[in-house]
Amino acid sequence: MTLEALPVARVIQTHGKGFVVDVDGRRYKASARRKKVDFAVGDRVEVALLNEEQAVIERALPRVSLLYRSDLFREKLIAANVTQIAIVLAAVPSFYEELLSRCLVAAEDADIRALIVLNKADLPETAAARVLVEPYRALGYPMVELSAKEDIAPLMPYLEEQVTVFVGQSGMGKSTLVNGLVPEAQARTREISEALDSGKHTTTHATLYRLSNGGELIDSPGLQEFGLRHLRHDRLAALFPEFRGLIGQCRFHNCRHDREPGCAMIAATERGAALPQRLKLLQKLYGECSGQG
Repeated sequence: MTLEALPVARVIQTHGKGFVVDVDGRRYKASARRKKVDFAVGDRVEVALLNEEQAVIERALPRVSLLYRSDLFREKLIAANVTQIAIVLAAVPSFYEELLSRCLVAAEDADIRALIVLNKADLPETAAARVLVEPYRALGYPMVELSAKEDIAPLMPYLEEQVTVFVGQSGMGKSTLVNGLVPEAQARTREISEALDSGKHTTTHATLYRLSNGGELIDSPGLQEFGLRHLRHDRLAALFPEFRGLIGQCRFHNCRHDREPGCAMIAATERGAALPQRLKLLQKLYGECSGQG
């Protein structure tokens, strides 16, 4: 069999150097031919089938998109070939607003849609959380409110024909959402975990599920931080919709929007056209990011 004739599979879970791939609805436990691997859930790969249960990944096909985070020490792949990131928030436990903002910046950089999901809408504390999230909805990011334990129907239209990755802090209710969207999810993740000899599934690995409305969702482990060290300095301001139209209007062409006089973005924030915490994040990213423009 030539390499060109190899079947194309979808990576539906990763576990270190072990993978589960789907070939025409059939799952295989897979390893990689090369020692250094960077496959992510959602990747389309060519595989060599060894038997009815095992396969070897020969190579990955070109990606449409890649969502990942990075810090000073490493990069962590989240998902490949996604079209939408759904950031799951809840009032209890309280969410980190900067994490929400970082996820939105990552979505802009990857050129994928962003959806804010405010879960546990039945709680009285949600009213205050709604106030925090409203400025982001005003920036153009769609938001849907629901209570995953009661009714996940409001979310379904946003997932139709999309490949959506769920991200958020632990405790936001992502697993409850997934179980509501894919009733057989618990059984399927248990099956995958057993195939990988990883024991009980506790959402420590991203997993891809197919939905009845033609969409796909990827459930990812809970996040406490979202490093963006890989971003380019010359792209940072463009990743903030409220600052995008101000690019080139600062007094100095190399303005970092910190203390420079005549900064259009500082002026916009001072007159209430942008959130102070968003400007603060932009300033922080100039210090964090190693990418050069």
